[in-house]
Amino acid sequence: MPKKGGKRAEMGKEMQTQCKRAKVEAACFTSVMSFESPDSLFGSLISPIKQEVFFREYWEQKPLLIQRNDTLMAAYYQSLFQVSDLKELCSQGLYYGRDINVCRCVNGKKKVLNKEGKVNYMQLKKDFDQKKATIQYHQPQRFKEELWKIQEKLECYFGSLVGSNVYITPQGSQGLPPHYDDVEVFILQLEGEKHWRLYKPTVHLAREYNVESEDRIGNPTHEFILKPGDLLYFPRGTIHQADTPLGISYSTHVTISTYQNNSWGDFLLDAIPGLVFDTAKEDVALRTSIPRQLLMQVDIADSTKKLCSLLRRLADRLENTRELRSSDMKKDFIMNRLPPYLGCDSEPLTPGGKLPKIDSKVRLQFRDYAIITVEPDQENSVSIAKATLVFLGWVGSVRCVKTHMMGTEDDTASEEGTTQTHGLRFPLSYLDALKQIWSSSTVCVKELNLVSDEEKENLALSLWTECL
Repeated sequence: MPKKGGKRAEMGKEMQTQCKRAKVEAACFTSVMSFESPDSLFGSLISPIKQEVFFREYWEQKPLLIQRNDTLMAAYYQSLFQVSDLKELCSQGLYYGRDINVCRCVNGKKKVLNKEGKVNYMQLKKDFDQKKATIQYHQPQRFKEELWKIQEKLECYFGSLVGSNVYITPQGSQGLPPHYDDVEVFILQLEGEKHWRLYKPTVHLAREYNVESEDRIGNPTHEFILKPGDLLYFPRGTIHQADTPLGISYSTHVTISTYQNNSWGDFLLDAIPGLVFDTAKEDVALRTSIPRQLLMQVDIADSTKKLCSLLRRLADRLENTRELRSSDMKKDFIMNRLPPYLGCDSEPLTPGGKLPKIDSKVRLQFRDYAIITVEPDQENSVSIAKATLVFLGWVGSVRCVKTHMMGTEDDTASEEGTTQTHGLRFPLSYLDALKQIWSSSTVCVKELNLVSDEEKENLALSLWTECL
């Protein structure tokens, strides 16, 4: 049997409570989104725009505004998050800074009005009503299951982490100054109306958040009002600001964002070290010494010709082998993404059906949530390579949802210590069989690419035991 990397998270009373609440919420609206597959979900999100049109004409290029005037869509969007949810959420123990920010744009600058410690609902309401402050609620998918459903499907669709923030702004007020973000943004207008102004990027496809002054950004390229059911997309780097018009009691919208640090540049930074390491084992040119005192020189222009030559050798190797070492980007994504939403009628995951035997046909559950990597065995001093089927911990883990996109300083993480590992490790000889299972809709156990029937049954049983 393979070594397990850590403890399995437990499904407790918290999930049961969430499920009961979700059933009540589900009875209040009809979903107009298609959850059959990641592809269908994204298609319904940007409807009536076709996906091929979106990626050809808008993605990373220009904003897209979809004004629907659809009562069913408006009702569904309003079910994702409402101002009335705040009171109950505050009772669950939210903290300023971590869970909620209170802020207002004053003279083109962001003024943070956070208090210390836990959020008090009455104080929050007072700041909202009297100080005209915007309430920014971080990662609401941790508490709102319909957002969990949407975001976990989008993570499958994009192959990138998907976060969200809710913004609630009173009338005649603006929460944030003009700025741009380092993520692709989808805005869903939930309640009220919001007046938006978009501007030409000063940094195309920006890699970081930045505030821009009014005198630098010029006139808006787009100006419009978002109403419930409307959707807005804009690429990272798009300068934007938004306010709630007078006469509208408040506005609630959710931003769904993705593709942070997910560029070709990021991928190269992640993949090149492994490529250099592997190539240096076989190519003596990469093992020869750098010139004496090179590290002490201010100008290394004389060495650029040699570096260019070595980079070409790396490119040649990659072109010939077409293999890259398992990347940290890949593992970071799979370890921090949302687990699949299994629905409230599903029992906690347990192995079901008959034990897989040599004549059984098997398939991989949750294929969209698994990757295969090859990496050193950390527990072996000889660093024997292991094939690892990496999946999202236990796919029903409540804790994966509660800590999603919340960084490494989460209180729960510090209390519980090391989190569960996210994979099953097998000898490297199992790699082809793992790829076989991962890439096939179904496969017969006896046809797995392993030497003995015992190994074939062991692999199938290992995955079955983990409900995979």
